[in-house]
Amino acid sequence: MNTERFIARRIIKGNGNSNKFSRPIVRISVLGIALGLAVMILTLCIVVGFQNEIKKKVIGFGSHITITNYDNNESNEPQPISKEQPFLTELNANPEIKHLQVYTTKVGIIKTKTVNEEVLLKGVGEDYDWKFINDNMVSGKPLQLSDTGLSRDVVVSKSLSDKLELKLNDKMVVYFLIKKPDSISGGGYEQRARVFFITGIYETGFSEIDDKLAFVDIRQIQKLNYWTPQQVGGMEISIRDIKKLDEVNAAVNDLIGQGLSSQTIKETSPAVFAWLDLFDVNAIIVIVFIILVAGINMISALLVLILERTNMIGILKALGASNGSIQKIFLYNAGYLISKGLLWGNIIGIGVAVLQKYLGLFKLDKTQYYMSQVPIDINIITILLLNIGTLACCMLMLIIPSFIISRITPVKAIRFS
Repeated sequence: MNTERFIARRIIKGNGNSNKFSRPIVRISVLGIALGLAVMILTLCIVVGFQNEIKKKVIGFGSHITITNYDNNESNEPQPISKEQPFLTELNANPEIKHLQVYTTKVGIIKTKTVNEEVLLKGVGEDYDWKFINDNMVSGKPLQLSDTGLSRDVVVSKSLSDKLELKLNDKMVVYFLIKKPDSISGGGYEQRARVFFITGIYETGFSEIDDKLAFVDIRQIQKLNYWTPQQVGGMEISIRDIKKLDEVNAAVNDLIGQGLSSQTIKETSPAVFAWLDLFDVNAIIVIVFIILVAGINMISALLVLILERTNMIGILKALGASNGSIQKIFLYNAGYLISKGLLWGNIIGIGVAVLQKYLGLFKLDKTQYYMSQVPIDINIITILLLNIGTLACCMLMLIIPSFIISRITPVKAIRFS
């Protein structure tokens, strides 16, 4: 039989008078651990949830990897590349690549009776994956593209349609400044207009993109740019696992050869991902401070337990118990209390997280936070590691104050009992 564990269990069960002084302090310590763990769980769930939602929006508008002309500048007017590339067969055979689609972009000006607004038209083809836009569609439907002719449909954001005072099925006139090839009237620039009809309205809450981006038939932009049907602005690649982003991008770069450039979403949107990385630092700081507070609470509780049981410690020493053996008794006791706090912390933290995930109790201003409610991502493995880390840190912090037992002598402990 484990003597230390047996005595610790007896202390925990104790009668009503044996621990009346320490009981409120112990309860406060347990409550502190429970609330601390609950806050840590919610912090991680919210931080990871927020990061995932923002990443989904950024990637949803584009892709994980983009292939473009190497000579592209920072503008939204890409140099054309051929959509018939010798490496496409190998790319499609890569098991990590989920989808590949072509696109191009063109800047235009929308003119209405009241406002002029710049818009970035993204030309897409029949291979475009509409899942992200469909998930955020407010009204209408995506573009209906066919081989029979150019579509005049356009999908715009709710913020853009509200700003232009346009609604579903309304006409939208967009003006472009086009650079003519040298073979046509000696080159130069010309102004051209295109009439589109709003077939769908989406809203993601990511205002930086929502305010500017609209989707049209890629053939409209090809025609405006005097391109052939085989010329596109670039290719977008979606992968299965974002953790393998750099690995897949390296493989893509090895295939595409000279004249083309392959960039990840982290390279095309560095500011967004740098901003998201700051959340990891904030979460770590919060967790470290909460664990420190929980550890200090348990140190206080352990010292009170030791002082309250000074007489017992003296008797055990008189009977031949070693300092290490008595230390184990109180560490077992403290471990039980920490485990109790962790249990309640998990119940509170996971409970609130589940309620928020499925009921959306806590709302956000979509214009400020890019989403309408506090996002939650529940990862059981992360929560388990958080529990193990909290238990280990608290127990390690309790080892030092438990050495006070070695300073208690049997004679003095029994004399003043």
